[in-house]
Amino acid sequence: MQQARVGIIGGSGLYELEGMTKVEHVRIKTPFGDPSDAITLGNIEGVHAAFLPRHGVGHRLSPTEIPARANIYALKSLGVEFIIAISTVGSLKEKIKPMDIVIPDQIIDRSTLRPNTFFGNGIVGHVAFADPYCPVLSDVLFDAGHRTTDARVHDGGIVIVMEGPQFSTRAESELYRSWGADVILMTALPEAKLAREAEICYGMMAIVTDYDCWNELSETVTAEMVISNLKKSIATAKRILRHAITNLPAGRECCCATALENAIITAPEIIPEKAKKDLDIIIGKYIK
Repeated sequence: MQQARVGIIGGSGLYELEGMTKVEHVRIKTPFGDPSDAITLGNIEGVHAAFLPRHGVGHRLSPTEIPARANIYALKSLGVEFIIAISTVGSLKEKIKPMDIVIPDQIIDRSTLRPNTFFGNGIVGHVAFADPYCPVLSDVLFDAGHRTTDARVHDGGIVIVMEGPQFSTRAESELYRSWGADVILMTALPEAKLAREAEICYGMMAIVTDYDCWNELSETVTAEMVISNLKKSIATAKRILRHAITNLPAGRECCCATALENAIITAPEIIPEKAKKDLDIIIGKYIK
């Protein structure tokens, strides 16, 4: 089986990635169940990459049903050091328009039903999460956006992660705006938290498809609108993605690479053997 340095998690409307060579499709078993779908391994201009459709091919998994732990674990098992997540978002600010792209740097978690850690069952870990997106990878994505497209690319922003699958009420949308949030979506968490626990750099390209429902002058958001605008932006997203993948740093000096160094609180001698075995690819360099 091939290994990969970068993983791409595709969101709504992005279920495959053209231009890969030496393509191999693999299904990986994890202690947390099966990933969303088969992972496509291949080469993109000399970079070994892995592509995973977040919702499964054909979009059969709701945001709450996405097996995020299995997805991140599977990518980690393939050697992935960087994850680029592609997501559709609704704008909460007038200046962030449909068809714009946001490279966010902060998250507010409003999800409630999703397992969001690899830890538990006899082992406790507390990773730092003050800066949920890797700043180095985010800079690469922002630079790629400016170099490859005429689309407006916003450097930084706060994302609200709601549970879904329903869209927001107007009251909720106005509440999130009052908090200073920039965009809203139903994924990103627990992906970002799990990637940090797995010591994988995580960055996001957020494609703006609508104004959520706060803007009464715009059309009420529907799934049809989201997919229609995404299809218009997908070529732009793929250009940015290709440039970013081929311009990743040679090494990793960010905090993501050592996030677990002082995070595991449980005494090694009392950690259950099953937990050690299940999490070996994540904790193995710290706990034997």
